[in-house]
Amino acid sequence: MFVLFSAISIPAFTLFIAGMSLFLSHRRAMKLFRSAIRWYGIIIVKILPFPLVKIHYKDYAASDKQPSIFVANHRSASDPFLIACLPGELVQVVNTWPFRIPVLGLIARLAGYLSINEMPFEEFSRQIVKLLNQGVSIVTFPEGTRSAGKAMGQFHGSIFRIALQAKFPIVPVCITGNEKIPLKGLLRLRPGNIKVHKLSELKWEEYKDLKPFKLKNMVRDMIAAEIDIMEQDS
Repeated sequence: MFVLFSAISIPAFTLFIAGMSLFLSHRRAMKLFRSAIRWYGIIIVKILPFPLVKIHYKDYAASDKQPSIFVANHRSASDPFLIACLPGELVQVVNTWPFRIPVLGLIARLAGYLSINEMPFEEFSRQIVKLLNQGVSIVTFPEGTRSAGKAMGQFHGSIFRIALQAKFPIVPVCITGNEKIPLKGLLRLRPGNIKVHKLSELKWEEYKDLKPFKLKNMVRDMIAAEIDIMEQDS
């Protein structure tokens, strides 16, 4: 179903957006393109696998409307699709390998997704600040690679250095239940319940005096504490 839906929907919405871009500004076209990607992700994670896989999304700060830097833990290859639950226009920070995926990698590039490994840090930082100032939220997985289990890895500090400079809110995002949906190295989904919790934002005024090392560990501890609660309630 994933392959069939992707084979039909990706060319269809790409052609639609390409056509609309003839009548829209580049900024409006990109916003429409990213919205289409978000709806693609929602269908992939919420509709196609239902009722075998159920997504339970909880937002602790539903009123937040300004662009933010979302920081999520990373357990599974399904995490980038689950990010579609988050509100607003989104661009993800990824490693190089997602860009190598046929079709999906091209779509990610066209949508402006950023690879931290393909540009100098100064350019990477400039691109993120530019997107935030345009009203686009940034999604990051600072572990760098998925854990494929419940243990959370250490966070890299790059995005936290940028956050301190950019002065935008950081929003922790907690994902549980998908460490085997799918298993690492396989495409087959297993039945299960996945939880995605968006925590309250951490405003720049609340973290501006912290060093990147302390900031990244504080955010990691916030995510870990919420994950403990989520898994106790499972």
